[in-house]
Amino acid sequence: MLFETLEKAPGVFTTRDESHRRIEGIPGLRPADRGWTSNRLEAVDAVDRVVEQLSGAFIADLKDRDGRPPSGRFRMLEKTPKNALRIPFFDAAWPDSQFVYLYREPRQTLASMMEAWISGRFRTYPRLPTWTGPPWSLLLVPGWQELSGLPLPRVVARQWAITTERILDDLEAIPRQRVTSIDYQQLLAAPQQEMKRLADALGLDWDVRLDDGLALSRATISRPNPDKWRRFERDIEAVLPIVADVDARARRFVEAVAATQPQPSQR
Repeated sequence: MLFETLEKAPGVFTTRDESHRRIEGIPGLRPADRGWTSNRLEAVDAVDRVVEQLSGAFIADLKDRDGRPPSGRFRMLEKTPKNALRIPFFDAAWPDSQFVYLYREPRQTLASMMEAWISGRFRTYPRLPTWTGPPWSLLLVPGWQELSGLPLPRVVARQWAITTERILDDLEAIPRQRVTSIDYQQLLAAPQQEMKRLADALGLDWDVRLDDGLALSRATISRPNPDKWRRFERDIEAVLPIVADVDARARRFVEAVAATQPQPSQR
């Protein structure tokens, strides 16, 4: 939803979808080429050959909000969930990259993840070697082997905790002026104000009016509802201790980043 809103900003170019195939289509970047370790990519993986291939794969499909291809210098917006584990890679590939961290309360996030696994629409590695459980969905986290055989609520809780821990470790190693945060609930409560603030922090113009609120994401499974997570309430409450410490750290990080960001301008 955030990606599909921010891509409406003038001067922003996107591929209009997630880039799983563009990234993993490059030899050496797909998990199968790396012993099925995870989706993790490090700075050492951003060799010139790979960056050149990936740049070409992106540029071939980039369009702005009016369907025009880029020319000269341009700003590309990219959002692929697996990239949460690839921050050092993208930081090394494009050292002027800016990173946006979207925080969402874990009860809601875990519910959405469980819904994604159950739906069967987000099976990323359905033939993951040695995995016992439903076909693997969403990002492949480091240490996924230890999750084999666990109940789904525990799998998604660990999946979220491991990913968020890596995100925070990686973003804290990047100069603060290149990191922006946004809170999901605040975005829903004041979309125009929050999107203007985000655009300002990223050095983008913002001429879009969101008087009718935010549109549903193209990947939506069921309509958003603050209490939707209660469908899985018993399971989620049981695994909250798994995510509690990481969630507290994430909240502190969002507050610290927000404190350094400018307030929305009037332009």
